[in-house]
Formats: sequence, C-alpha cells, structure tokens
Amino acid sequence: MTTSSFDLIRNPFGRLTLTSADGQVFENVSPVRAFPIQAPDHGIAMVCADGQEVAWIDGLQDLPATVRALVEEELGGREFMPEIARIVDVTSYATPCTWSVITDRGETHFVLRGEEDIRRIGPDTLLVSDTHGIHFLIRNMFELDKHSKKILDRFL
Repeated sequence: MTTSSFDLIRNPFGRLTLTSADGQVFENVSPVRAFPIQAPDHGIAMVCADGQEVAWIDGLQDLPATVRALVEEELGGREFMPEIARIVDVTSYATPCTWSVITDRGETHFVLRGEEDIRRIGPDTLLVSDTHGIHFLIRNMFELDKHSKKILDRFL
C-alpha cells in the first residue's frame, strides 16, 4: 500500500487508526522508521500491534499535512534520541563513568558502562548508550569542539 492509498486518524483512545483505499480498517497502528538516523524522513512502515506492515510511506513530504502531523507526533512520542552537542566532563577515563553532556534537549548526565557502549554507525556518526538504555547520538564527531573530541578520543 503506498502513501496516498490510506487515511489516518486518532481514535477516542488516542491510538492511530489506518483506513486503506479499499476500506480495510487497522486499529492501533504505529509508524516505524526503516533508517532512523541516516534517512529519518524516508522509509516509514505503518505496522499493526502484531508487527504486520499495513502501509509504507516513501517520504513524509508525500503525505497530506494532517496525516503527516499525526505520523510525526506519534514518532516523536515513541522515539527519544538526544543529540550530543558537547561533552562537558567525565568523572573518569575508566568505565563505568558519568558523562556530563549538552544535548539538543538540554544538559544531562549519564553513566557509560563500557567502551563497547559507544558504537560507530557511520564514518563520523556515533551512538552512545547509557545504563538505562537511552541512546545518545553524535551526528558528526569531527564537528565537536576540541575539548569534546579530546574526551571522546580517550574512549574510542
């Protein structure tokens, strides 16, 4: 099913309901990004609670404004991946240690269990996981300030 062949509404319980072009109704659907970091606005599957894909969205820009707003709102509520803009300090260069960082969502502190919790997901992109399973994104490690790069180099 393509992007133009369905309608999407939020039911009285706050869940998304998708109606296909042929009239099939799918309750409690959720958007799932195929490539959340490299192409967040392209390749989004609409899936039922059992994981069955019922619609595919090539690009968010292709959706009508009301449907796009619902999809973006749902994704925003489900996904939480702050981007690290600056590493302020670390308590130790041995793990576990506490990192103090500034993200696109404000200043925070988290515990890094080990160096294996810093993963490369591209030539310049890193994903840092804390002890609670929250993922922090460093979109381009080469664009960090000198102090942040120096700290990061100790862990890579």
